[in-house]
Amino acid sequence: MKPINRRKFLASSAAISAFTILKPTTVFGTTANSAIRMGIIGCGNRGTAVINNIVKHTSGQIIAMADLFDYQLEKAKPKFDQFNIDNNGVAIDKSKVYQGSESYKKLLADPDVDAVLISTPAYVHPEYLDAAVSAGKHAYCEKPVASDVEGCKSVIQTGEKAKGKVSISIGFQIRHATPYVEMANRIRKGDIGDVVNAQLYYISSGSGKDVKPVGNSREEYMIRNHFHFRELSGGILLDQGIHMIDIWNWIVNENPENAIGSGNRKGEPDFGDTFTNYQVIYGYPDEINVTVHSTQFGSVFNDVCARFIGTKGVAEAHYNRGVFIEGENPWDSGVLRGQQPSPEQRAAGVFTSSLHDSMSNKVKSFINSIESGELINEAQSGANSTLAAILGRMSATSGKQKTWDEMYFSNQRFNANLNLTQFDK
Repeated sequence: MKPINRRKFLASSAAISAFTILKPTTVFGTTANSAIRMGIIGCGNRGTAVINNIVKHTSGQIIAMADLFDYQLEKAKPKFDQFNIDNNGVAIDKSKVYQGSESYKKLLADPDVDAVLISTPAYVHPEYLDAAVSAGKHAYCEKPVASDVEGCKSVIQTGEKAKGKVSISIGFQIRHATPYVEMANRIRKGDIGDVVNAQLYYISSGSGKDVKPVGNSREEYMIRNHFHFRELSGGILLDQGIHMIDIWNWIVNENPENAIGSGNRKGEPDFGDTFTNYQVIYGYPDEINVTVHSTQFGSVFNDVCARFIGTKGVAEAHYNRGVFIEGENPWDSGVLRGQQPSPEQRAAGVFTSSLHDSMSNKVKSFINSIESGELINEAQSGANSTLAAILGRMSATSGKQKTWDEMYFSNQRFNANLNLTQFDK
């Protein structure tokens, strides 16, 4: 077996990996000719973090915002205004603050908006992304692309509709972290030899949150705690473990053929229905097995790691414990391996996180695609990684091995059955 199934993807991966021979500033840099006018749909913590990076690192300015809840808008607007002002912009006009169940439609109908960030719970990602593309807006959509199979298929169709018209970016920012990019390039060119298998894990502490609604509605409680409800978020394999699955899919440019998984709610909170832990073995082409271990419970956050085991060496990428290769072709990214930097290292700008530039590079690539006209379309790849996570979840929840085709043609569609008009003011 040649390294990473070269017969099927080296030609396509050349386009994927060609940029890795360039300096990150060359690859991901952007020149602001004029501000890209951003709208944000979903103004919670994740959306706030991403939009801050867009305004801070690109020409993007926030001109419109939408959310189901008025108190989310009230809390977020001063922050967003300050992001703009700190980066030579102005506060958001109050007429462009949209609230309620139809707020996303109102924002997308705004002719002043060039691009949107969709940072809502996953269950509405397919609908909102399609609406954005139909309105002619460039879209940055958080992952996962959906919580169910039919939602992923919808995103794939939306991606086809967007081709040559607008950019679609999906929030898998690790693909843009410089240490991971270099490691991926070295694996592709055979530095660890034939890849035999891979070990992926995301060992997280529990959220420890049971967010109370402002009112007394079931819908508000579920949305504010959406990570604990499978039909809204997809569960932890789609929210956290998916990052590691996506790294593997990105490097090998393949989808799994089957999966056998297990999991349960041990250590769970007393609400919701999502599993707290998954263990899944995926079967990929060329008889490569990939194990995924994803947990979210307890009080200790341990480690996030993608480990690739080959005939000439082992490549490892950790969030906070370095990115490196050991074996016949050793390499180290320079990210510290789990220790605090010395004064000399700190002065030299040594990083402790492997993701130190992942978000800034990710948002630059999105905005640069709009400014340059070299549109990007990550709908298919984002859907594939989400479907791979769904395959693992489906196997674990059923207690049976599942094939990709069984999952893909299952017609799985979750019905959140939420009455959202009650929040309209």
